[in-house]
Amino acid sequence: MIHSFVLTGFLGVGKTTMLTNTVKEHFSDKQIAIIVNEFGDVGVDSKVLKNVHSEVLEISEGCICCKLAEEFEAGVLEIIKTYNPEIIFVETSGASEPFPIFMSLQNLGISVEGVICVVDSKNFNSYKENSTAKYQIGGSNIIVLNKTDLVNDEELLQLKNDVSEIKKQYNIKNNLTGQSIFNNYLLVSAVQGIVPKEIFEGVYRLDDIVDLAQDYSHHNHTEKDSITQKVVYLKDGITFAQIDKLMTNLPENIYRAKGVVKTTDVATPLFVNYSFGDVTYEELTDYKEKSILILIGESIEESVKKVIKEHDFLILPLFRVAP
Repeated sequence: MIHSFVLTGFLGVGKTTMLTNTVKEHFSDKQIAIIVNEFGDVGVDSKVLKNVHSEVLEISEGCICCKLAEEFEAGVLEIIKTYNPEIIFVETSGASEPFPIFMSLQNLGISVEGVICVVDSKNFNSYKENSTAKYQIGGSNIIVLNKTDLVNDEELLQLKNDVSEIKKQYNIKNNLTGQSIFNNYLLVSAVQGIVPKEIFEGVYRLDDIVDLAQDYSHHNHTEKDSITQKVVYLKDGITFAQIDKLMTNLPENIYRAKGVVKTTDVATPLFVNYSFGDVTYEELTDYKEKSILILIGESIEESVKKVIKEHDFLILPLFRVAP
């Protein structure tokens, strides 16, 4: 299972600097591929990113969200084949919208963990009426307020109100059903160009989940911070409808959920990926372990108890003391 993040935002908001700092801070132990969508003839940003991690695919002839979609997908497949990355970051052009890229990655079977829109806190008023900027906010489920050290408290409050109103008005919807693509979104501030770590909590490989299912040790983050991880098992004999109802009604402070579940009405186990209100399922083969979910969020102890009470097929594991 390859994970990915799409990074969007208007021209000059600081996407490349943020991506550079964030990768150094949070992913020094991971194999990372960074894909840069340049708009124009000079690939300055890609030259910067080559100094951070191993591989950059630069597309400089146009916008990958439209006419270069096929080249983009072919390039991603080539990077996967050659470098076998654990996580892919796609930085889009400031003149493009993120959702077609989100769809392309999903079409390739890549798990999209989040669409991150970077907002320039200092200069937002100068571009907030631009339609592309509005659709970038509307098409994201993580909105990062950058350069907050350059505005005062009153300006920051007004910025949050403006961004929330644009998100509400331009929130991307399914054309067929009229339902929102992203049911919830996270609004956070960057500190010195580094995105908060809660955005990236729960980027588990399937092997990590299998290990937890086989022999779970008590491992939470409660002792260090408010971002907490809880593991629950699922009873046998449940249906897909029961799982889907659970996943589409998780409390808002549970940001992410990952796991593998077996149901009576789907022939193969399902890899479950929940991210800020959006849930996807992928069929797996050869999974023999317990059905398991990992719930991640902010101070979720009481929320998890409530979820277990509402869904009687969930079971907390019996903790053992790790040697």
